Amino acid sequence: MAGHSKWANIRFRKGAQDAKRGKLFTKLIREISVAARSGGGDPATNPRLRAAIEKGLSNNMKRDTIDNTVKKATGAVEGVNYEEVRYEGYGPGGIAVLVDCLTDNRNRTVAEVRHSFSKAGGNLGTDGSVAYMFSKVGVFNYPAGINEDELMEAALEAGADDIVVSEDGSAEVITSAGDFESVKQALIDAQLEPESASITMRASNTTELNAKDAEKMIRLLENLEDLDDVQEVYSNADISEEILASIS
Repeated sequence: MAGHSKWANIRFRKGAQDAKRGKLFTKLIREISVAARSGGGDPATNPRLRAAIEKGLSNNMKRDTIDNTVKKATGAVEGVNYEEVRYEGYGPGGIAVLVDCLTDNRNRTVAEVRHSFSKAGGNLGTDGSVAYMFSKVGVFNYPAGINEDELMEAALEAGADDIVVSEDGSAEVITSAGDFESVKQALIDAQLEPESASITMRASNTTELNAKDAEKMIRLLENLEDLDDVQEVYSNADISEEILASIS
């Protein structure tokens, strides 16, 4: 139950850049909107909405903004309707990439996504071409210094699937998407509230990249994440800390 999460470091840094650019709020508002429209406006009975609201609040989104977004999504007031679209493709070095979008214009979105792939030497694939390589999982992140024994005991007792400890001492608890809420509550009850918690897509196998392809891959992922219609980008890229340091 030990390992590393090299790509998490890249995504964490990129997430901070998005917040500075103001991109993050756009993505959060769309996620709240779709969650409310698909599962109802009550977070008590809509886990996806509850998670989206918690993420919004943790990123300093105002409660009024969240409430207005929910009202628009549920028809209380007029608003834009977004639909969920997933694109699959290949990046440099044959890396598998999933791109989850929320859009009000499919033609615009697919053109922008295809352009991002092309610029980095990648290409869009057909539906199902890479999705089979990924599984939906719940992930709970803990900073370095967490008591690994306590975390492991509590997580396994709660029904988690795995605990991954990085070289820097930080840790991840991984569970099935269906058990996400129950495991999260059990960890909080054990006084082990995670630094962050999310449901994400994880690749079953990763592919290590050389420096040249790694630089192209990072550019592709950053370009995709900069698109307003893109909510999440997942890949099976494995980039070593040494290569990452040389690119930064």
